[in-house]
Amino acid sequence: MGDVSFRPRRAAVTVAALTALLVSGCSGSPERPGPAPSKPTTPSAAASTPGAAPSDDPAARAAALVGTLGDEDLVGQVLMPYAYGSEATSVSPGSAAGNQALAGVDTPAEMIAKYRLGGLILVGFSADDPTKGNQETTNVDSPAQVRKLTTGLREAAAKLPTGAAPFLVGTDQEYGVVTRITDGVTVLPSALAAGAAGDPALTEAAWRAAGGELAAMGINLDFAPVADVLATRSTVIGSRSFGADPKRVSPQVQAAVRGLQSAGVAATLKHFPGHGHSADDSHEELPVLTQSRAALEAGAWPSFKAGVDAGTMAVMSAHLDVRSVDPGTPATFSHKLLTDVLRGQLGFQGVVITDGMNMAPAKRWSPGEAAVRALNAGNDLILMTPNVGQAYDGLLAALRDGSLPRARLVDAVTRVLTMKFRLAGQAAPAMSTLASPAHRKAADALAAAAVTVLRGTCGTTPVRGPVTVTSSDGRDGTRALLTDALKAAGVTVVPSGGTVVHLVGYGDGAGDLRPDAAVTVAMDTPYVLSGAKSPTLLATYSSSRASMTALAGVLAGKARPGGRSPVAVSGLPATTCTA
Repeated sequence: MGDVSFRPRRAAVTVAALTALLVSGCSGSPERPGPAPSKPTTPSAAASTPGAAPSDDPAARAAALVGTLGDEDLVGQVLMPYAYGSEATSVSPGSAAGNQALAGVDTPAEMIAKYRLGGLILVGFSADDPTKGNQETTNVDSPAQVRKLTTGLREAAAKLPTGAAPFLVGTDQEYGVVTRITDGVTVLPSALAAGAAGDPALTEAAWRAAGGELAAMGINLDFAPVADVLATRSTVIGSRSFGADPKRVSPQVQAAVRGLQSAGVAATLKHFPGHGHSADDSHEELPVLTQSRAALEAGAWPSFKAGVDAGTMAVMSAHLDVRSVDPGTPATFSHKLLTDVLRGQLGFQGVVITDGMNMAPAKRWSPGEAAVRALNAGNDLILMTPNVGQAYDGLLAALRDGSLPRARLVDAVTRVLTMKFRLAGQAAPAMSTLASPAHRKAADALAAAAVTVLRGTCGTTPVRGPVTVTSSDGRDGTRALLTDALKAAGVTVVPSGGTVVHLVGYGDGAGDLRPDAAVTVAMDTPYVLSGAKSPTLLATYSSSRASMTALAGVLAGKARPGGRSPVAVSGLPATTCTA
């Protein structure tokens, strides 16, 4: 599959120039949208000249299409809600009730038609997911189901006046604790594992494989990678980050962006301006970043700038109170941070997407007012509004009374459509590519390079005789993965009485450690290892199949643990292995 063409600077100039031609259009009728849009904005020359050939430039195509759209279609293109139901046109009574409360419709397809939506986000979560409180529903069951759903969504969107531009279907496929689709796909190790491996080429190859699988399922926008630098011991960001050193995080972010987008899936850097600089949870409260602007410029923003330079199509704004820049205003609603810093200082010219608008800091305003504030601050897509109808009506009313400048809305829609046209023409890979040997090999290579020894002798077998695998509560599946991998590596595994290998993971603390374990393994952030008594301490940073296979190779003495901890662990070195 060929690379997607990235020309952010040129596109930005084209968007700005053509947007200026479109902002003087007439508004339509005030009623809730019916079958036809209101009077469109003034069309561009390319759209109105008989016989004019459509431009191949995505920004020019976007501006031409914007020129044909009425108010309702412009507003709809900046909304990207979730929906209930695992199919586009047929849902359970419970899902229909959920969609009625959210948007006054029964099905996702009806939601697209009624509100002329620019996209939808697919949601799903696991028990360890720190974002699970933000998920109102789940519509991810299996790859085949996801492909059927996304096909139905696109069929509905194709009937809109914006149907020439690919409908956006997004999800949070970060890998690690936030992985929406887990069954039947290649699951990469976490971002922190990639940081431990420290090889951007391995990261890029793994994310290219993952991007191809997302594209095969009909997903063209991934809300990943996490570009946050882990400056605090945050359980919200944790292993979702590539590490604590912006100089080491930056090339990893770039590699993930290149990998995803080479597969035809738009990458989204998150959570700007740097959620890793606060340990608080923005799902429940408004975290405060107390660092000076200079500290943020040196520690939080380089990784975002690196991702921008790599051509990322999107950046997600975060609900963070950055006291040194715009005190008291969540970054999602801060013109200073999104327009002056992100666009002005860091040079980003793509699509800015809000974090979930159903999170507590965004719900201090009504859905309509919050959407207007977010657009005026510089966001281009409103994600997961708690009420689609209220957000839509609020935006439409603000457009017509002038509190949402037409130029700002046209600019946002033009950016969204530009991204869509940049994604156009990418043929979806066959579903047979999912979990293919080549893709699993890429994940395995990244996971193997991540395994780190923080205590013990490097290069020698850390276990003798039969092994007993134990873990903190609730990790039966992971224990089974490691048990099978150990047996495949020639290690005898017994239910009890063997050399104890103890697994700890997301959310575990000192009370989850086992004093008699010969080996303790951290499968998330490795901080908990500082209190472990085991003579051998290892970290995989992930509990994926690939990570457990890599761990088995080290325990069997068949692989050398060459990773280096990307975060500091009290009392322990980054690794005991030397080159």
